[in-house]
Amino acid sequence: MNFKKLKKKIEEKDIKLGIVGLGYVGLPLAVEFALSGIKVTGIDLSAEKVKLLNSGNSYIQDVSSKDVAAIVKDGTLTAVTSFEKIKEQDAVIICVPTPLRKTRDPDLSFVVGATRSVAENLSEATLVVLESTTYPGTTKEILLPAVEEKGFNCGEDVFIAFSPERVDPGNKEYGIKNTPKVVGGIDEKSLRLAEEIYKLALDKVVTVNSTEEAEMVKLLENTFRAVNIGLINEMTKLCDKLDLDIWSIIRAAESKPFGFMPFYPGPGLGGHCIPIDPQFLSWKAKSSQFYPHFIDYAEEINRSMPDFVVEKVVRVLNEAKKSINGSKILVLGVSYKKNVGDTRESPAYEVVEHLKKLKAEIEYSDPYVDTFMGFNSLKEETLNYQNYDSVIIVTAHDDFNYYDVVSEAKTVVDCRGVTLGLKGKAKIERL
Repeated sequence: MNFKKLKKKIEEKDIKLGIVGLGYVGLPLAVEFALSGIKVTGIDLSAEKVKLLNSGNSYIQDVSSKDVAAIVKDGTLTAVTSFEKIKEQDAVIICVPTPLRKTRDPDLSFVVGATRSVAENLSEATLVVLESTTYPGTTKEILLPAVEEKGFNCGEDVFIAFSPERVDPGNKEYGIKNTPKVVGGIDEKSLRLAEEIYKLALDKVVTVNSTEEAEMVKLLENTFRAVNIGLINEMTKLCDKLDLDIWSIIRAAESKPFGFMPFYPGPGLGGHCIPIDPQFLSWKAKSSQFYPHFIDYAEEINRSMPDFVVEKVVRVLNEAKKSINGSKILVLGVSYKKNVGDTRESPAYEVVEHLKKLKAEIEYSDPYVDTFMGFNSLKEETLNYQNYDSVIIVTAHDDFNYYDVVSEAKTVVDCRGVTLGLKGKAKIERL
């Protein structure tokens, strides 16, 4: 009865949708559903975020304030801080963070807290979907028991599914709407309801056999990237020993039309996915007495890259007969990827920390990040690269004029390959 009732509401596009967590994942999703005509209630514990949204303002780069203002005005998006609104929803999507602890173990405290709050306010004939990235088994181990403890029968009273988020901040080609959505359900009814709800706003939905498979999909995607980046970073270190140009080698290798996919070296992994997701998988594997050597070694290589960057800085300064102690160093870009302002897990943290320990004098410039580790960003138009002993390109924002960098700076350490083909007076070291 509850299944048919909810299915009919979805078919008639007459559902109320609650989205818990209005960050980089939840807000774009909430906006996309609201733009499709679905009435959305966003729930976040941050009173500041809620106030901004209800006044028609976005705090996320990929979501325009124009869109937010329009859907707030027509009543399709409302933001609140209270979980009581869950009682009125036909479907609830949970999009809360899943960071790592300092011990590199999964921290599921946000998921546990959110699922309990949702379960406490749940009504019958409601679909609950978890989107937070986590290890295989989380939906059944955490969300399902929280719902059942409140007396609901999954598959009859309430329906449960998992759908991994695939947000790529700053990606102009693929966003929430046109990135295929993977969905797995606790049971067949839950799967079908989740599939139909996402189809109301998104272009394509891909179903899998279980919530565990859906959870594993996201970990496979990002572990694939982490391992391949680890491989290319190790090749970079090898090429450095052999005095070979890894960038030239990659460029030649990618001319092969089959059997090769280019990955590029960098100062380390950053963001909310690639440095973290493989560790969820590694933790789960070890808890099952399986030791994922490949994954762990890739992490070891990737986490060593900030040290390698600083070694390059020391080397280029030494060749210029300068000690790093007291050298004036400019860091260009501190966010984890170009053209975004997100600094989560950015390798710039470790690069700057190592430079500080070596007593370098540090300044930075990033048009997307106003403050970083106690420093204030310098405006790009005011920069005089001649004033620095070395310039480190950590994040290659399009805003920077790299021709000016190589023309004016004394030495440059290029972590992103953006100085390839540029000529100037600077002594350039690339990864």
